This record gives sequence, structure tokens and C-alpha cells, in this order.
Amino acid sequence: MTTKAFTLIELLVVIGIIAVLMSILVPSLRLARDHARASVCVSNLRTLSLAWLVYVDDNDGELVGGHVGSTPWDWVQTPSGVGDPLEDRKDAIRRGALFRYVNEVDVYHCPADARKRDPKHIAFRTYSIGGGMNGEECTGTEPVSKYIEIRSPATKYVFVEECDPRKLNLGSWLLNPTDLSKWVDPFGIWHNKRSCLGWADGRAEKHQWLDNSTIEMSELALAGSMSAFNYPVPADEGQDIAFMARGYVSRR
Repeated sequence: MTTKAFTLIELLVVIGIIAVLMSILVPSLRLARDHARASVCVSNLRTLSLAWLVYVDDNDGELVGGHVGSTPWDWVQTPSGVGDPLEDRKDAIRRGALFRYVNEVDVYHCPADARKRDPKHIAFRTYSIGGGMNGEECTGTEPVSKYIEIRSPATKYVFVEECDPRKLNLGSWLLNPTDLSKWVDPFGIWHNKRSCLGWADGRAEKHQWLDNSTIEMSELALAGSMSAFNYPVPADEGQDIAFMARGYVSRR
């Protein structure tokens, strides 16, 4: 009894079919993975935004500190610089004034943010609070400290995804709404030209960026380049910085 083996042409046809199927399936799988990570990120920011609101209720309308480690009531503290770097960064989160309302350190990290696996750029916390929300003062701005001072909370963001090139997100995320010719701080774009934002009414959502310079700024920040700070906005762009300026809180 003889058995019929595949001919070379038949094997090549099968390999070709598999290659075509892979070229179709792999992008779809990657898109599904990215969508799942973005969904977790939105959920994280919704949790943080609601925790931020509960803190307000528990503290007579006062906002949690939006800086990092400058006061005992800042939402997160500064890493000590001792021991394992990743665990040190998690401990800084646990010591923050907002953690008792969240009680889960992973909520502070977007799964698409791979910096915790980069030995040269190790970071864990993905999110920062905008400086206008009881954080740092930026040129042309004055932070608010009470919820009642926030005009139209549904239009003002609290949390952004930040990618600080200095290895961890230091301080607040800053912007000068009176100067739209350049950014002050860069942010992280982890979701296919989109980032997630947490708003002062407790909701969270993805936002799509439209300007090429915004994407370039984020890429420089991820590479650890200090040129990501004060990044210029070309004259023929500016939709993204105008959007962020409208949502930035300031007394001025």
C-alpha cells in the first residue's frame, strides 16, 4: 500500500494560505488587544476620578493635592529611591492621600504603558493631575483648591496620561492656556493616537489627537528626550493644544 505525500507545489500553496490568514488575523488581534488595554485605562481613570470626588466630599470641598510629594495631602508621594525601583514607585502611590479611596495600586497604571519593563526608563504610575487642580502653578495660571472654584466641572479634566522623560512622572501636568504656541509638559499616547482623560464630574473617556506634532512630542518623551518639554506647535496645527487649554483649570 502506498501513501500519497504532498508535492512541493501543494506545500507552497498551504504555506501561502497560512501567510495570508496571518496577515489578516494579526492586525485584528493587535487591534483587539489595544482596545482591551484602552478599556482598562478608561476604567482606571473613572475609578480615580470618582475617588477624587469622594475625597472632595470627605474634606469639605477641598481638592486633594495635585502635586507629587510637596505636602502630606498630595494624591501621591515621591519615591524614596531605596530598594527595588518598581516597588518603590508603588509604595509612593500607597503613601498618597488618594490611595485610601482606591485601595488598588494597579489602578494607577495603564496596561499599555510599558515603561515599567524598561530598565533605563522604569516607571509605574501612568497618570498625573493637571496643575490647575490644586497642583503646581504654571506661567499664566493659578491653581484652584476648592471644588466650588471649578467652573463647569464636566468640561474640565483632572487626570491625564503623562510620559515624563525623566523616568517617572514628577509633579503635576502643566499647560499655559494663554500661550498656545507650545506645550509645557508632554503626555503619553498609548492607544493608537489616543489618550485617556479623567474629568471633574467623575467620568473618563478616550480622546483622539489630530496634530502630527502632538504625536511627535509623545514619541520624544517616551525616548527620554528632554526636548519633549516646551514642544512647539506649528502654525498650521493647534487643534490638540486648544482642546487641552479649554479643559485646563485656572483662577485666571
